[in-house]
Amino acid sequence: MPIRWSAVKVSQAMDEVEAQVRLAESFFAEALAKTKEARKISNLAGYMDDRLVGLISEIERLDRVKGRIESVRKAIPDGAIEAERESLKYGSQQSMM
Repeated sequence: MPIRWSAVKVSQAMDEVEAQVRLAESFFAEALAKTKEARKISNLAGYMDDRLVGLISEIERLDRVKGRIESVRKAIPDGAIEAERESLKYGSQQSMM
């Protein structure tokens, strides 16, 4: 049974999302480094360190975002993108039924 949604559009959207994530990676890496440096501040209160550790954990979740993008890509049925591109070559045609 063919899918009703556009596998091509979903794939293109993930390409765009992935490109944005790649752009953000350097900023997140810098934020991570600065947060780790903040943990080295002398006489830092434990409750502040706890919050910084939490922030580090959140920043490191960027890898989870990448995993989710890959999960979306893997959920596109095999051959759906190719089949849709092939059908688009010949234009859309309404069914007689």
